[in-house]
Amino acid sequence: MVTASYVSKELAALNDEAVKNGVLLLNEIGLDPGIDHLSAMQVINNIKKAGGEITSFKSHCGGLVAPESNDNPWGYKFSWNPRNVILAGQTTAQYLHKGKLHFIPYNRIFIDTETIEIEGYGKFDAYANRDSLSYIQPYGIENAKTVLRGTLREADFCSKWNCLSSLGITDDTFTIENTNKLTYREFIESFVPSKYNSFEDFLDKQLHISVSSDKYKAIEWLGILSGKKISLAKGTPAQILQSLLETKWVLNPLDKDMIVMQHQFEYSLKKTHRKITSSLIVKGDDQTYTAMAKTVGLPMAIATKLILNNKIKTKGVAIPLTEEFYNPILSELSKRKITFIEKDVTK
Repeated sequence: MVTASYVSKELAALNDEAVKNGVLLLNEIGLDPGIDHLSAMQVINNIKKAGGEITSFKSHCGGLVAPESNDNPWGYKFSWNPRNVILAGQTTAQYLHKGKLHFIPYNRIFIDTETIEIEGYGKFDAYANRDSLSYIQPYGIENAKTVLRGTLREADFCSKWNCLSSLGITDDTFTIENTNKLTYREFIESFVPSKYNSFEDFLDKQLHISVSSDKYKAIEWLGILSGKKISLAKGTPAQILQSLLETKWVLNPLDKDMIVMQHQFEYSLKKTHRKITSSLIVKGDDQTYTAMAKTVGLPMAIATKLILNNKIKTKGVAIPLTEEFYNPILSELSKRKITFIEKDVTK
């Protein structure tokens, strides 16, 4: 089996049986997870072979819209499962920073962000993923003092999204009946605390955002403040928001999406402290042949070919962390213009 999905507990339990029967159940071989594992492990192992030690590892990835197709105030269009986008940030994130464990509760996910810069493409918002700690042991970076995995969005996306998520309209835990009798304005106003007169009053007094701001204009552009009736007869707040955004954040036929990934490695080598920045940019061709489709599908296809040609010897439940996987797969991806650009400097 070859899949881009994460290893579930149920699947992990099949490892001994898979080994006994001489079969490979390969997981996490898409983009993220997938290409992130391959590219990170190649650099990490090269540093170790040179006698270095990883002191910090940060990795970010985002499925975005290419600059030439960026024609809306959010700088975003769907190129993968919309539901996952709406529900992002629903749980507490955990990561390691300078040797200390840190948590970001769901209500701060889109506030406690950082800025990541990609040469030639500018600055991006980055928010922490749910769990940055689970790959410390598999990656073999137990001595790293900082470990963080995150998601990238266009600059200022997170502060705009926080205006919606802070109200609770990304909630997927309860269903609202007869929503087709409500307008979008009535829907969003129903989440405004009663001490405020309106959504605009909430933005102004709670979030200090004025109606003349770009953030307000971006929210207004979505149509969620309009008098238009909701199309769904019933749904969770998240489902109602998703149904609206699917009409606004859609890739047009000639639009190009864009994958952005960046790893930052800090390491000590021969009494010097160095930093490697490894960045990947992939653009799609159009609405059908997207960068997302390429970067998820090609690693799976290449891995499948290697297995069929008996080039992969690993058995059991596995994820692609060793040379057996990353050398041939990254090599073939490079031939298809999916290539990381690395910079190694002394700090």
